[in-house]
Amino acid sequence: MQSWHDIEKGVEVKPTYGNQVNICYSGLLSKCGADQVYLHCGYSDPNKWQEPMTTNMDRTSRGWEKNVPMKNHTLTFCFKDSANNWDNNCGYNWIARA
Repeated sequence: MQSWHDIEKGVEVKPTYGNQVNICYSGLLSKCGADQVYLHCGYSDPNKWQEPMTTNMDRTSRGWEKNVPMKNHTLTFCFKDSANNWDNNCGYNWIARA
């Protein structure tokens, strides 16, 4: 998998070790002062999320970050804050493919 960055929307995905990826988010929720950002993600087909989960991200100097495993070579994801505001890429979510 290659790294990619959506500069306009503040999303960066980089492979780490094994089958893990690092997701860094500095997008809309972060810019609006979210006190916590959560990564909501699932595997396989973006229209039929398998094993969906929501996990808190860690605040870093770059934004909010989380390492997550890839399964089935695809990870579909979006973000939410503690007030339940969502950033889902205008309904398209983001997709990382290995």
